[in-house]
Amino acid sequence: MKSFHIHVLPPLVLIVLIGVTSEALTRVFHIPPYLFPSPIEVLRSLFNHFQEVSRALGATALAALIGLSSSALGGAIFALLLSLNAWIRRAFYPLVVFFQTVPIIAIAPMMVIWVGYGFPSILLSAFIVSVSPIIANTLEGLLSADPALIELFRLKRASPLKTLFLLRIPSAIPQFLTGLRIASGLAVIGAIVGEFVADTYDQGGGIGTLIVTAIKEQETALVFASILGSTLLGLAFFMAVGTLTHFSLKWMHLPNGRIEP
Repeated sequence: MKSFHIHVLPPLVLIVLIGVTSEALTRVFHIPPYLFPSPIEVLRSLFNHFQEVSRALGATALAALIGLSSSALGGAIFALLLSLNAWIRRAFYPLVVFFQTVPIIAIAPMMVIWVGYGFPSILLSAFIVSVSPIIANTLEGLLSADPALIELFRLKRASPLKTLFLLRIPSAIPQFLTGLRIASGLAVIGAIVGEFVADTYDQGGGIGTLIVTAIKEQETALVFASILGSTLLGLAFFMAVGTLTHFSLKWMHLPNGRIEP
């Protein structure tokens, strides 16, 4: 109950206030529904198209999950390789910065050229967006092991491989999980952007495809309902990875880094 009052109730109250205020403004100022639908109209559209929105969210969730899993594995391996040699790190790390700074919407059309339309481009979009924070955080963890422990391993004449697996990798796990938590929401964004550009509308497509279709058909309430669904999907990914992080670090007897109010 205490956790509910601390972590759930404040944002819940804020969401309710925003909804009530939006509903009042649309009624007082007679805002046309095609410009800005009221929260009640959005919820009604979500109810009427629930099956369609759920199916689209499922397709996007699958693409985001595979993209996030690929970025977690590929990003961790790439960060490990960068940590082994300073020259390699200086040569390849700018690529990480490039993928982190270039908007995915700017290079999404190129993905269609590289891998064609359909699911592969959507996966690639989710991967590109989510891999950078995993690489950056994991690399920082690998390079920031306790100097005293590194010196102890050196005094014990431990091999570099032994030092890597027994010290540097365990020390990097909290940072890796932090990067994964950041990447979880980005993977959903990347999948949706990929659907904007490369979806083939096979079996209706994902939530990004539904948004594009609703815009073309001028169903503004459905657009807002789809955006609400995609927001909840990103929040679900973030909370799932946050829970995984909490229990993993608790099992390892490490602080979880949660910011308490």
